[in-house]
Amino acid sequence: MELTEPTVWSTDRLELGEGLRWVDDRLVLVDLLAGRLLETDGDAPTPLRELRRLDVPLGAVAPVADRPGEWLAAAGTGVTVLPATGDPRPVAELVADAPEPTRMNDAVADPHGRFWAGSMTYAMVPGGGTLFRLTPGAEPVPAVTGLTIPNGPAFDATGTTMYLADTPRGEIDRFTVDPATGDLSGREPFLRLSPADGGPDGMTLDAADHLWIALWGGSAVRRYRPDGTLDREIRLPAKQPAGICLGGPDLRRLFIGTARVGLDSAGPQDGALLAVDVPVPGLPAARAGAPAS
Repeated sequence: MELTEPTVWSTDRLELGEGLRWVDDRLVLVDLLAGRLLETDGDAPTPLRELRRLDVPLGAVAPVADRPGEWLAAAGTGVTVLPATGDPRPVAELVADAPEPTRMNDAVADPHGRFWAGSMTYAMVPGGGTLFRLTPGAEPVPAVTGLTIPNGPAFDATGTTMYLADTPRGEIDRFTVDPATGDLSGREPFLRLSPADGGPDGMTLDAADHLWIALWGGSAVRRYRPDGTLDREIRLPAKQPAGICLGGPDLRRLFIGTARVGLDSAGPQDGALLAVDVPVPGLPAARAGAPAS
């Protein structure tokens, strides 16, 4: 089936649909504040299936390389392994001792197996968020500090370019990534949005190195060229698109998670999982290196 317009992909309505990944021929996502890890098929609309339910917020997951069914998760105040069977296993405690109550938010693996996870304060204190880098066998590193609500990051196919959003500030910056170490350099402004546009939330790059951005509060997803010019906008029947990924058999189906949290009057599609077909394919989901046992 071809989807020429945004289509509701599930009858479920999520509080905060985030962390979308196309992994092993299925779509995986989280209902962040509810701590739920979910999956669904990509070839036809189907109800969401619950894989895990945690008692803490679950920001996002990445599949672990060479360990089928295992996930590395930004959850609660740190990073945790969700094995295929058995209980979650803590890997790193990152923000439990922060001066303000803080939780993990968006996260992703890069093409070199590192796991990048952002934190934010519950009160959305300006500067209270951090992007952490976790490399297998090494201590976690605060890679970018002074953020408010970090979202993404998104990496190109080589893992040498990273985009990072700070949602309430309307900012997306671009960094150069050392492929050997993960060290960041060359930070530059990529995009500055007005409040009327919505806040940049979930992001993904496609095979043409164009950046897709979910605009929280803007009822839209946009595609930007590498020079920062707008290429396309897709209007949505939901106010708060939060997470996106390109999936399906040919990676040309754009899946969009939305949210109903914080809305005084949620519309019928707020919190829905949406899908629309696009002409350029996405990139395969990167897998995180296995953490030390």
